[in-house]
Amino acid sequence: MKPLNLNDVTQFVEDHIGSFHERRLNSLQTLKLKQILKRKNPYLFKAKNLVAPHDLVKSLLDAHLSSQEEAIFGEFLENLAIFVCNKVYEGKKSSAEGVDLEFERDGLIYLVSIKSGPNWGNSSQIKRMIDNFKKAQRILRTSNSRANIICVNGCCYGQDRQPDKGDYRKLCGQAFWELISNNRDLYVEIITPLGFRAKQRNDDFSAAYSSLLNTFTWEFTNDFCVQGNIDWEKLVKFNSQAI
Repeated sequence: MKPLNLNDVTQFVEDHIGSFHERRLNSLQTLKLKQILKRKNPYLFKAKNLVAPHDLVKSLLDAHLSSQEEAIFGEFLENLAIFVCNKVYEGKKSSAEGVDLEFERDGLIYLVSIKSGPNWGNSSQIKRMIDNFKKAQRILRTSNSRANIICVNGCCYGQDRQPDKGDYRKLCGQAFWELISNNRDLYVEIITPLGFRAKQRNDDFSAAYSSLLNTFTWEFTNDFCVQGNIDWEKLVKFNSQAI
């Protein structure tokens, strides 16, 4: 084990956080309104009483971007976690299916599936994770039958008051970052470098967002409105009519 140098963490964040912002901005530039309309629930928008085209398009766009950002930033946090663990325990990206990180600590081998937050999957997705853990354990034990292996669902934020799930442990937020770094305060200390040039990046994003919102509102009004009112029947048919 080596002590974690926070300057290394800061440098990693500053070197890589730009990629998150660039991908976030690129996700705007490649969007097509009708592609999003095909994926979203028109009945939900009607139930929310979204009667103005601008409000509906904004709700649609925000919902799409929120899920996109969560996925993109989740990848960044996973890479940060692997970097941190490599510095402290020589952890590495695992080659096992469904396992993101593999490292040794205190004579134990840890297999880690990294997720952004605690509420990440349904029962079938959790079962798949458990199956992947069991498969990875079997492979490891073919070369080391006495290996003490602990499987962990590591979540970068949040809490779980019952970490022992039987087949694996679920460690969230502070507990996860401490496991991979041996630093009880790391979960707080990584906040500051994440803001590197955030204002400049978000100003660029806000300008692109406003432009796209105006473009989508104009397009939606032309295609799915009559005299400024949403044509719900046309919208539902576009979304759901049998081909």
